[in-house]
Amino acid sequence: MRYNQLKNLQKKGQKEIAILIDPDELGERTPVIINTALQNNIIWFLVGGSLVSEGNTRNTIALLKEAGAPNVILFPGNEIQLVENADALLFMSLISSRNPEFLIGKQVAAAPWVKRSGIEAIPTGYMLVESGKLTSALYMSGSIPMPNDKPDIAAATAMAGELLGMKVLYLDAGSGAQEPVPAKIIDAVKQNTDTVLFVGGGIKTPENILQTWLSGADIAVVGNAIFEDPKLIEELIQMRQYYQEKITL
Repeated sequence: MRYNQLKNLQKKGQKEIAILIDPDELGERTPVIINTALQNNIIWFLVGGSLVSEGNTRNTIALLKEAGAPNVILFPGNEIQLVENADALLFMSLISSRNPEFLIGKQVAAAPWVKRSGIEAIPTGYMLVESGKLTSALYMSGSIPMPNDKPDIAAATAMAGELLGMKVLYLDAGSGAQEPVPAKIIDAVKQNTDTVLFVGGGIKTPENILQTWLSGADIAVVGNAIFEDPKLIEELIQMRQYYQEKITL
């Protein structure tokens, strides 16, 4: 069970990197990035996007599994992106939104398929955070992000998600964000909940990922930046080693 693995990592204080692959961006660089990541002991991959063409999700997951990726988790923008060849599914509710379609509507549409498929569904509270620009996630969900200078709102939203039974919380500045989720927002969520915490969007440098971990993220999610500069993977791995050594000392 992938959730049990994630929870064990959290309990041990072990920080991880997850690579987010948008199926609509599947191209010549993708196999290189996947293999480089696996060679550097990155074992968590998310597959999904705000708008995905039919068939691309299945093909992307197949590519990952053929390369030997051990943990491939669906990160769907809507119910049409659901496929059964992933290892697990982040079954998400956009709890930062007031748009009922993404709070519960899409989930109702997806639930019969999820139950029939037998895929591991991980209850996830998804929270969009203001990032300085209009991202695809904001546009497609028709929602207003949480203010990036109001940690009390983020904490209360996260606590509500946890009390509703969500096992994972995902703070996201959105694909192509100008800035990552602020440290004070991550810290507020971490200090007030005991869920596994994913943080993504706007992570473009080793310094960004270090700050994300130091603030409390269990899994730092990196997408666009790696596809723009595949060499970034090795720099992020070096930063993970630095973090582990820093904590040990």
